[in-house]
Amino acid sequence: MRILIVEDDAETAAYLVKGLGESGHRAERVGDGKDGLFRALEEDFDALVVDRMLPGLDGYELLRRLRADAVGAPVMMISAKGQEIDKVRALELGADDYLTKPFGLAELVARVRAQLRRA
Repeated sequence: MRILIVEDDAETAAYLVKGLGESGHRAERVGDGKDGLFRALEEDFDALVVDRMLPGLDGYELLRRLRADAVGAPVMMISAKGQEIDKVRALELGADDYLTKPFGLAELVARVRAQLRRA
């Protein structure tokens, strides 16, 4: 499966690309919301992993625009912000899941796989 990772922190992004790659997925990374939106609109991805706090467009705005443009791929929002209001807003904007940092790679991979099964 082809997964787009929209994450500005290079270390976190490398961790995700490596872990998803080792799980049999083809993960590609962009470092800001504008590039993430462009790639998601122009190319076909099976799922997206989107950081909440991004330069360019934040994760909420990226998610809002994706859903407004009828991008139906599952979106997992990841963030250091773990308050209920943050999670609720992401889910109401169309996220399929929300995972608070720090998280284990096995959990992220399992959640991505669950979303892909439903898609």
